[in-house]
Amino acid sequence: VSIMLIQIMPSLFVAHGAPTLATDVVKAEDFKRWGLTLPKAKAILVFSAHWEGTELAFGETTQHNKLIYDFGGFPDHLYDLQYSAPGAPFLTDRIKQLLNKRFKLVDTNRGLDHGVWVPFLHLWPDADVPVLQISMPRNLSDKALFELGRSLRVLRSEGVIIVGSGVLTHNLRKIIPNHSGAPLEWSAEFDQWVEETLLSKDYDALINWQDKAPNATLNHPTTEHFRPLLVAAGAAENDAVDFPVTGFEWGSLSRRSVQFS
Repeated sequence: VSIMLIQIMPSLFVAHGAPTLATDVVKAEDFKRWGLTLPKAKAILVFSAHWEGTELAFGETTQHNKLIYDFGGFPDHLYDLQYSAPGAPFLTDRIKQLLNKRFKLVDTNRGLDHGVWVPFLHLWPDADVPVLQISMPRNLSDKALFELGRSLRVLRSEGVIIVGSGVLTHNLRKIIPNHSGAPLEWSAEFDQWVEETLLSKDYDALINWQDKAPNATLNHPTTEHFRPLLVAAGAAENDAVDFPVTGFEWGSLSRRSVQFS
């Protein structure tokens, strides 16, 4: 009797950094190297810090020819970049089925924001894997976002890579341009806490990070850049945890990215 082995796709948290990552050949190298190790997926389901909404919504499901350049004051060439991956319309009904009427899912034709296309340019440079983006509802608690990830976990055995895109430490008022020394202590401490919490699989602490992590408010004056990690972790739970990209930029922005597999 032949048994078909199903390859379970990973769940990822991608630290998308600044829009300049799109054309930074040095920083891009980490993501290119990581991308080469990832299994070939049927589709990618992505949650980005840059699409917060009042409800759970699907982005566009057709070819991604209308990117969102949701940043200002950057070099002109960044606004010309394209990432014309196919859409993944086949995922929407399956996701509605999995969420089983717990959420009213709204269809939109919103394009991919820079939290998606900037790192994807390097992780999946051929833009040949279908991509579906879902919004991050502001009104969902941290626990509810983790549970949302858990509800979608089965997609990983159906060929779908689940991605949360954010930044583990994100206080833009505290960044130091051209900083090349050690990261600021409060930022390094928070980053280390996340590493230890994930390695020990202390998901209760992760869900309650706003109370338990050191200097949580200093690292995240607003929470949207941390919360995609909760979806990715919920979609993984007891998997092995790796950190394909680590380090800091601008003194306090963590580059730590996570792979659950």
